[in-house]
Amino acid sequence: MRSVRLPDGETVPQLGQGTWMIGDSRARRTEEIATLREGIDLGLTLIDTAEMYGEGASEELVGDAIAGRRDAVFLVSKVYPSNATLSGTVTACERSLKRLKTDRLDLYLLHWRGRVPFAETAEAMEALRSSGKIRHWGVSNLDTDDMKQLLVVPHGSAVATNQVLYNLTRRGIEWDLVPWCKARQIPIMAYSPIEQARLLSNSGLSDLAQTVGCSAAQLALAWVMTQANVIAIPKTGRREHLRDNAGALNVNVTPEIMAKLDQLFPPPKAPTSLEML
Repeated sequence: MRSVRLPDGETVPQLGQGTWMIGDSRARRTEEIATLREGIDLGLTLIDTAEMYGEGASEELVGDAIAGRRDAVFLVSKVYPSNATLSGTVTACERSLKRLKTDRLDLYLLHWRGRVPFAETAEAMEALRSSGKIRHWGVSNLDTDDMKQLLVVPHGSAVATNQVLYNLTRRGIEWDLVPWCKARQIPIMAYSPIEQARLLSNSGLSDLAQTVGCSAAQLALAWVMTQANVIAIPKTGRREHLRDNAGALNVNVTPEIMAKLDQLFPPPKAPTSLEML
């Protein structure tokens, strides 16, 4: 497993597991839990969830999946912006910990920017870190200007990552956010790196993947992971798809393949607003 270094020097897996839209169906629960557990076996030990996902249902499923294996997992969750006040952040975190059946989060993220000032949320995050309920904190869906504003508030420089939408069809962050974060050693965590499976129907990507000897999903994920500062967190609730995702670690994206991907999915030529799903 390749790794990405957090600002404090700790390393985390470059390929993890997302859980958006997982945990909502009782009929799929057994397979989804088995998928998360097999992912841990394969080294995809970073698991990302949020209080928003199924209004806690995803966290509850993850809690069941990691039971007895908590120490093997780098656990990530997120707080609603409306909860991200000084007291609300702490209360929301405690609810998440209860659903996850753990005493700590490895990383806690502000899910997106809301009306609560960054300084208040950062103070709450630091209080949680001081109490041992979280080990690191970060943000999600923040553009470059947002990040600049965050870093100047008290404790803002402690931000450990920024989780954003990033894949072959959503490359706008390469213009400024990616280099800005890289210069400050703040990793990017890429959600929906396969565009919620829509990339799999792209004929150009499928044809190129066939010449490489891999699946379209593997090539899309391997491309995301060509950047050392980027973590990919694809979501899947099925073991066969999980195994396919894990195979992306063995795909070599050569300069020739990279050039062909740039032709199929051109990089940005001007600043663009941050995209969200």
